[in-house]
Amino acid sequence: MNQQPRREFLYGLGSSLGALALTDLMAGDGFAAAAAKAGPLSPKPPMHPSKAKAVIMLFMEGGPSQTDTFDPKPELDRLHLSESTRTEGLASGKRFYVGSPFKSRKVGGAGIDMCDKFVHLADAEVADELCVYRGCQAESLNHPEALLHINTGSRLGGDPALGSWMTYGLGSENQNLPGYVVMTELALPQAGSTNWSNGFLPAYFQGTRLRTTGSPILDLKPAGHITPDHQRRALDELAKLNAAHLAAHPEHAELASRMESYELAFRMQAEVPGLVDLTTESAETLEMYGMNRPETATFGRQCLMARRMVEQGVRFVQIFSGGWDSHDYLERGHSSRIASVDQPIAALIKDLKRRGMLDETLVIWTGEFGRTPDNNYRGGVTSLGRDHNVDAMTMWLAGGGTKRGTIVGATDEIGAKAVECVHPIRDLHVTLLHLMGLDDNRLTYFHGGRYKQLSQFGGELITELIA
Repeated sequence: MNQQPRREFLYGLGSSLGALALTDLMAGDGFAAAAAKAGPLSPKPPMHPSKAKAVIMLFMEGGPSQTDTFDPKPELDRLHLSESTRTEGLASGKRFYVGSPFKSRKVGGAGIDMCDKFVHLADAEVADELCVYRGCQAESLNHPEALLHINTGSRLGGDPALGSWMTYGLGSENQNLPGYVVMTELALPQAGSTNWSNGFLPAYFQGTRLRTTGSPILDLKPAGHITPDHQRRALDELAKLNAAHLAAHPEHAELASRMESYELAFRMQAEVPGLVDLTTESAETLEMYGMNRPETATFGRQCLMARRMVEQGVRFVQIFSGGWDSHDYLERGHSSRIASVDQPIAALIKDLKRRGMLDETLVIWTGEFGRTPDNNYRGGVTSLGRDHNVDAMTMWLAGGGTKRGTIVGATDEIGAKAVECVHPIRDLHVTLLHLMGLDDNRLTYFHGGRYKQLSQFGGELITELIA
């Protein structure tokens, strides 16, 4: 008589009473039942009614300064170059206050405060869609940890990204494209691809990064001598072998994920070339996104791609813009960065709105933390920049069921600390999931001996952001 391998014996024990109990628990959970019946990326119903069906996250990597973008502080300008006595965060040694090198004005009918370097975003058609939130607080002063925290809910790495949780909970509307797509500039953000990792979730839910130059995905086109029919037959034979192996080793979830990735890659070869071909867009649209200007062409292309992807059913699109870490040369650094994203972001919101897509698309603009109102002397020189600040960060949201033309929360008179509607990042995550029709307490995955969730241990809704 053949002996059963120990691993399979133990697996069988675990899949008896334990699995029966788990199945019973899942039976009353509409989300889990739908997930069990459908494929991993098949569309799943939301847990509660919601307007938002997709997310476009515009991530300003490095930490944009709140006081130099959407939270002006006249008192800080008055204190410019005077000695600072702050000791929080990175503050050490002799320090001085730094007034903003930019002017600010109220824009749109809602009177949203905005740095004068934002020209296109100041258009009332765009500004009146923004919900500016000034009450969020981060936890880590280090870029990699802070990036991981806001992207995955954990500062340590190894946890699923926000986009992974959303595709796990809702699937994707287009089975020929990834549910979660990431675009970056020339360099990866700090902590690299861990920012869009599937973590302990199955590999189906990891982010797919599109390259900025050349083919957006390597090997998108098969070799010239390989026909689609030949490729299809090869995949079918491979699927038979893998299916037999999977049947003998059902605990190998990675194999099931790999099998699905082969099929998705095959379907993407037919779908992606048309998606990334912008020649089908009108000259007016390309100009609106800034595709004819060198300083906006890259980010403009990515924003236009984001609109096209959401239009084709991609669930979560994230675009990273680097270079916002202005410890020195604040005016030059932020001026350059704002100039590169202002027109494309404004075009994205206008485009979504005019196509009737903004109500169903949640747009988020954020960095990993805020900036300090002061800086330290370096070699006796007054370096006009700002350090990292976890106590105050500003972001904005648009569409997707958020409050239009609203400023939520406030910081103190110098922008050093949030003082109204103060919430940690985990509450932001809970709110973003809620806007997409997901409940953080129900969107869980069993791993490491317990059910895990994006917020780590729960949070509360920031109701002031929700329309």
